[in-house]
Amino acid sequence: MALALSPPRVPKPKSALPLHYYESFLEKKGPRDRDYKKFWAGLQGLTLYFYNSNRDTKHVEKLDLGGFVKLTDEAPWGNSHDPSTHFCLVLRNQEIKFKVESLESREMWKGFILTVVELRVPSNLTLLPGHLYMMSEALAKEEARRALEMPSCFLKVSRLEAQLLLERYPECGNLLLRPSGDGTGGVSVTTLQKLNGTPVVRHYKVKREGAKYVIDVEEPFSCTSLEAVVNYFVSHSNKALVPFLLDEDYEKVIGFVEADKENGESVWVAPSAPSTSGPGPAPPKDGPKQLPPTSIMPAPSQDKLPPLPDQDNNYVIPIGDTPSASYVNEDVPSPSRPVVLKPRRLAKLQAKLPKPPIGSKSEPKGLNSGPARKLAASSAQAFSPTAGLADVTAELEEKLQRRRALEQAAERVADQWVHLQAPHASQADPSSQN
Repeated sequence: MALALSPPRVPKPKSALPLHYYESFLEKKGPRDRDYKKFWAGLQGLTLYFYNSNRDTKHVEKLDLGGFVKLTDEAPWGNSHDPSTHFCLVLRNQEIKFKVESLESREMWKGFILTVVELRVPSNLTLLPGHLYMMSEALAKEEARRALEMPSCFLKVSRLEAQLLLERYPECGNLLLRPSGDGTGGVSVTTLQKLNGTPVVRHYKVKREGAKYVIDVEEPFSCTSLEAVVNYFVSHSNKALVPFLLDEDYEKVIGFVEADKENGESVWVAPSAPSTSGPGPAPPKDGPKQLPPTSIMPAPSQDKLPPLPDQDNNYVIPIGDTPSASYVNEDVPSPSRPVVLKPRRLAKLQAKLPKPPIGSKSEPKGLNSGPARKLAASSAQAFSPTAGLADVTAELEEKLQRRRALEQAAERVADQWVHLQAPHASQADPSSQN
């Protein structure tokens, strides 16, 4: 019995390990820790990341070096181990102790931390030329990263525009960074606060000195990045200053413009997922409004329209366009009745008869011919579904009957005239008496 073949196993894609300026094992002890805990640590930017092992891609802890103060080599008091394997990282709000495996590892960690914080390769450490070259490469990467990194409250606006933004959108913050107007590459800080209901606007200058930013106040303060400048103003104002972040409206529904095939007008179409509130897509909030369904005329159904009549078989000459017959010395033949030859004198007498009313025009040519009969026969079938066309047919039939009645009356008048004139003509002609 053949066994079913199992599909081949596909190896799981391995996540790329994070890129660090420097990484190695490091034992860490924080203010609330009782003992050291070993991690695989990596330095990237101004942040120390800690992992459970060197194969992990997701960190379990991280430490921000933005509040860096100093590094010390002091070993814990009463420790009998080699003091060269300990160093202490002093920040503004805490103090972290580290323990490494060797003196070389300690100097490497101190050198890389000082490089990214001070943006310079330290020269007072016991380092080899290869180590100094690695730190110079890390310095170039950190400078490039900071050149592309801008805080969210940095806007390319003028001094007046910054003040107007803070006044118009107070709910978005009261601290804004903008380019300096002196053209030196520095930045300016604009703040707006209210004192007893009166707005108070202040502008501060931040100078660029190499890779550092110096806040020009009574006691100048040096920062490694613009983010550190923002943090300095926030922390030194008891968090009364809030970085400005302008709220941007984003659409939740993908909409597009579509041209209507019937009238050529453009409409905004914004379909959305069906909701429990009711059928039909809802228009996006604070965006282009969707037209109601009744504004777009539906395409006409071909099943509901009557078939168009054949124009060749159902063509009728308009009554107003009937050509006037003006023939010399002969009668005008009418297709509606047989032609009766009469003397020329009677034809002249008939020509002197009073003209009938305007409504009693002669029957149009071809009205009782084959096409006209086909029109009467097909009108009951082709036009019966439409009330308007049936009315037109009835009206035409009524007009035809009126014309026929008028023609018959005219013929009777003509016959009576002939009978009246016959005795007078016999008395006037002596040859007829002989």
